[in-house]
Formats: sequence, C-alpha cells, structure tokens
Amino acid sequence: MDQKLKCLLLAGGGAVLGSVSTLFLLKLLSMDFRQKCTETDKKSLGSGFCADITSKSLKSAASEDGQRVDIDLLADEIVSEQLTRNIQFFGIESQRKVTSAYVVVIGLGGVGSHAASMLLRSGVGRILLVDFDQVSVSSLNRHAVATRDDVGIPKAQCLKKHFSLIFPESHIDAKVLLYDTSTEEEILSGDPDFVLDCIDNIDTKVALLSACVRRGLKVLSATGAGARADPTRIRVADLRESTNDPLSRAVRHRLRKDHGIDGGIPVVFSLEKPKVKLLPFKGPNGEENPSDYQIVPGFRVRIIPVLGTIPAIFGQIMASFVLTQLAGFQVQTEPVVNLNVDHYRMLHQRLVEHEETLYGTAADVQVDLQEVMYVAKELWHGCSAREQVVKDIGRGIWRAINDLMLVRWDQTKPASVTNLILLKFDEADEHEARSLVDIEREEPEFFKKVTSTLERAKADFGLL
Repeated sequence: MDQKLKCLLLAGGGAVLGSVSTLFLLKLLSMDFRQKCTETDKKSLGSGFCADITSKSLKSAASEDGQRVDIDLLADEIVSEQLTRNIQFFGIESQRKVTSAYVVVIGLGGVGSHAASMLLRSGVGRILLVDFDQVSVSSLNRHAVATRDDVGIPKAQCLKKHFSLIFPESHIDAKVLLYDTSTEEEILSGDPDFVLDCIDNIDTKVALLSACVRRGLKVLSATGAGARADPTRIRVADLRESTNDPLSRAVRHRLRKDHGIDGGIPVVFSLEKPKVKLLPFKGPNGEENPSDYQIVPGFRVRIIPVLGTIPAIFGQIMASFVLTQLAGFQVQTEPVVNLNVDHYRMLHQRLVEHEETLYGTAADVQVDLQEVMYVAKELWHGCSAREQVVKDIGRGIWRAINDLMLVRWDQTKPASVTNLILLKFDEADEHEARSLVDIEREEPEFFKKVTSTLERAKADFGLL
C-alpha cells in the first residue's frame, strides 16, 4: 500500500512539474521573441506585431498599408509544431510557400467556409474573407465553424473571430461586401496567389471569373453543390468539362458570350445529376413572387435543398487543390472521360489491327483491356496527345473516339503501357512517318510533354 502511494505521489508530482515547466518555457519563448523585435520591425510590420507570442504574435503577413511582407512564420516554434504534419508532407521549403501565400475567398457559405478553414489550418499566412451575407440558423447544417451564437452576424466576421482562435499568426482580413465591378479593386488588389470563387449567383460569378482572367490571377471556382448526395462523383477539371450542372452551364455560356472566355478556368463540380428540385417559394402570406423578397437584386430566393456534407467536401477539395498548387506539389486529378468499356475494346482492337497491318504481327502488343483503359483515360484524358485541352466533352467524346487510335511513341519498342500515345488517324500517319529525333528537334515542347507523360506511366507501374 505504501509503495502504491509513493508511486501515485511521484506521478502526480511529475505531472505538476511538467505543467509548470511548459508554462515557464512558453513565457521564455515570449520574452525571447519580444527581445528580437526591433523598432524597424514595428514600423514595417505594424505595432501589434511584437505582442506576446501566446496572445497572437506573428499576426501579420501584411504591413499596415496592406502591402505584402515576407515573414517566415515557420521560424516560430509553436507555429512549426502546429504545422508539423504539413511540413512532413510537403517539406519545409514547400510549406514556406504556403505560409507566405495570400489567398482570397469570396463566398463564405457551406463551400467557402470549409475551404477557408482548411487553408487556415494548413498555414496560409494571409487570407481575405469576403461575403455580404449573415449567418442564419438554417446555414448551421453546412457551415464550417458557425454556432448558434453567431447567427445574425456577418459570415466574414464570424470566420475571422473563429480563425483567430485556431491560427492567430495568420493575417485575416474580413470584408462584408458584395463582389461587383465597384468592389473589384478593393477585393482583388494586392496580387493574391489564388482566388477561390465560392459564389452561387451567376452574374456575380461571371463578373469575378472574367476579372480574374483579365488580371491574370489564378482562380478556382465551385459550381453547384446543392441537391446532390454522392461524394465519389466530385471532380476537378476545366470549366468546359463540367457536366450535369446547371450553374456551370450558365456560367460557361455567359463567359463565352460576354467575355470571349472559352475554358482555362479550373472548377470543382459533381458529375451527379441533382437529386432534388428547388423548393417552391411562398411568402409569409402565401405569395409566390420570389423577387419581392430578394435582399440583393438578382440573387436567389428559392431554397435549394442541401445535404451539408457535399458543400463541405467541395470546400475541402478546393483547399487541397490550392494548397498543392501553392506548395508546387504535383497531383494528377481524375480525368473526366465519358467512355464505356465498348470504347476501350474498340481502341484495343484498333491497335491490334494496326500492328498487324504495319508490322505483320500483333505479337508486340503488350497491353490488355485494363491497360488500354489506363492509357486512354489516365494518361491522355480521352483526347489526342496533341490537344492542349479537351475540346469534346460528354457525348462529344464518344463521337471523337471514333477518330482516335493508339500507336507506338517509339517505333523501335513494343506497344506497351509506357510506349503508347493516343492520336487522330491523320496525326498517327504523320507520327509514324517521322523519327523521335525529328520530333524532338522540331517540336521540343510536344516531345517533352509526351516523354513526361510516359515517365508517369513508368512510375505508376513501378518500372522506373
């Protein structure tokens, strides 16, 4: 019994001593940090920068006039500990790119709040949050951080309040604004590294995307997340590839018609057709004129049923896409290719017949149907290797596949998964009339693109 009591006393004393030591170290870190701050630091970074490290130090990634300032947040021990898993994943230099980045998130509902939250938790050093709307009770089923206490306050201010408790070292600006041409400069100035479009209004969305293209800003857009339930059908692709989504269809049409923009904008969208319809609108007295109740002219009043998990996943995907882009971390997104097994059989049969015609035998065809699927879908995204972007989407790809065939890249090597390219018939004839030496000399960019793609196939099949 005495022995047990001694053990308990020793364990308790150790715990108390550990707690006291931790508090002492934190105070020591705080004192050390304050001593390192000079008057020059205070002038260039703002007077609040040299506050105690335990009460939101290293706060700014921007000076008082809004200009960007290079601050190595990872030099702080608490920050580097909080971001340990990210540093282990990306590497220290790539994570520095993330912590020095400036990202603008416009639209802070179910999608935008989750995207912004994960950007913050992943260490983005400066974030601008923009939304004109307030937190409502009905938005709590999908918002990333809002609670009932936040109902009625602007979404931008709500996120800023919660973010200051999660990662106080990040510089967070919150603007309660509606994006339009009059607020464009205020929102998009400052040379952001990325803009996240999480708006669900067509006019505003088109205005923002066209402005980003005009300014040369990287932008990622979210399409409709409401009325859907299948997370496995969410994709990231070019706007022109998005299907089964009324919002992206309307935005695509307007961008092409009003601004001459035909693709080139990455979007997060779902291949799933909406499962439910907009609910009919009725006012307090049974009226059925939604426009009478618009807070902002042109904005939706009718209610879209939303399963909260789907907009959250949209937001998480957006954050992941942006983070890997900022860090320079290569990710191959799942291609959007609308082919079925019959199309792949056709490509395989066409390859066999071509080999027999050209070489007198198909003995060197070293791919089966599954590998043909990989080559056509994963490597070449269902289009010719010479296409810069996928021009035919949806049913168009079904028609386009009739003009495509698999041929050897290097005619001296077998038709294997690491030596096949997808080309149109006339392109295949031209390719087989030239040597790789000629292609490398005359078309170095194309040569580099193909060899890089085939190197990926080697890595995927463990052949490096």
